[in-house]
Amino acid sequence: MMKTPRSFAVSLALIASISFAPNLLSAPAYAVDNMTSADAPDLSGPREKIKAKNYAGAIADLKKIADTNQHADVYNLLGYSLRKNGEFKSALTYYTKALEFDPNHKAAREYLGELYVETGNLEKAKEQLAALVKLCPGGCEEREDLQKAIGGKTSSN
Repeated sequence: MMKTPRSFAVSLALIASISFAPNLLSAPAYAVDNMTSADAPDLSGPREKIKAKNYAGAIADLKKIADTNQHADVYNLLGYSLRKNGEFKSALTYYTKALEFDPNHKAAREYLGELYVETGNLEKAKEQLAALVKLCPGGCEEREDLQKAIGGKTSSN
């Protein structure tokens, strides 16, 4: 059987996807943020601190980055770190800023919803879930995570 260039390319793509799939499945979980823009600053340092649960260190780094980079991803991670550090009011401010820059920022929607769950405002959390339903009607990790957070809270009340 003679392979055409197209069938060769498809075979090569299939082999590559199988080769890399195990690495993707075993990757450690990080804070979710949808880095879609090419102009996003380097957030690897703060992400590593978040991964290590060094939220105060991440906050310090992110505030410095925010001084020179107004970007939804910066504000989202800053909100996340502040929330995890128990600073809910400040976290709300930064999630709001993230959504002002990018209303379709799925991670900011999820994390803002989780903030509302943690502070007992389930109606506001459900508003964020409704926004995520519109953003990813076929489902997405952010939508599923917020649904679980809301479901866990409502089932125990």
